[in-house]
Amino acid sequence: MIIGGRIRLRALERSDLPQFVIWLNDPEVTENLLPSYPFSLEEEEKWFEGMNQRPLYERPLCIEVRKADHWHMIGNLSLMDFQWTHRSAELGIVIGDKTHWNQGYGTEAISLLVKHAFDELNLHRVWLRVHQTNPGGLRCYEKVGFKHEGTLREAVYKHGEYINMHVMSILRHEWRQEK
Repeated sequence: MIIGGRIRLRALERSDLPQFVIWLNDPEVTENLLPSYPFSLEEEEKWFEGMNQRPLYERPLCIEVRKADHWHMIGNLSLMDFQWTHRSAELGIVIGDKTHWNQGYGTEAISLLVKHAFDELNLHRVWLRVHQTNPGGLRCYEKVGFKHEGTLREAVYKHGEYINMHVMSILRHEWRQEK
């Protein structure tokens, strides 16, 4: 487990899948995600089986917050598409529990995972993609220290129009300088 001030990151369990299906079928939750099409529990179970064949460091982690005497799952995040020669990986996150949006939990979770990426996995670079229509995500990533690298122009088709996708990254020496 990776423990923060208000949250913890833990391994994903099969029992988490029904909640993921609820989140992944909520248009508000998937508005800024790729892909954004309906998922069934059967499809999530197939994904889970495939995910369990990956190395531990590539598996998603659940984001949990403390509620009275128990932990409550609010989302998940992961590092993926590792490029070991370049010491680089892509970060992805979803806060599926909308009652916990805009409370800094995403920022804390990303900070914990980036720290883990640099201090434990010895990565040099963590990067991500974010829709131009996701100002909350952009602010969150900037708070953690991610820098804008470029824009993939009209790279995503949503709601009958093309939108830009921004690429952002943080380097280990920037992270250490920020912290």
